[in-house]
Amino acid sequence: MEDHANHNAHPTSGDAPVRRPLLIAGLMLVLIALFFLLREHWGHVAGYWPYLLLLACPLMHLFHGGHGHRAHRERQPAESSQK
Repeated sequence: MEDHANHNAHPTSGDAPVRRPLLIAGLMLVLIALFFLLREHWGHVAGYWPYLLLLACPLMHLFHGGHGHRAHRERQPAESSQK
């Protein structure tokens, strides 16, 4: 009975090779669909590019992580204790 429980808890190595090709095929289908969708509606999408670029700037600042200022603050006490 324990072997059956362990089998369900940890997928066998045989499952991984099957999932990867399916994942790649799914991503390829999504990319192909996006290509044809953009191809047909490029006139509508192109009008929004300036707004998307302006929106990208504040989003980058939210998700970027602070330009390393935290690491600088963590080093300061160590440097001041050596002086």
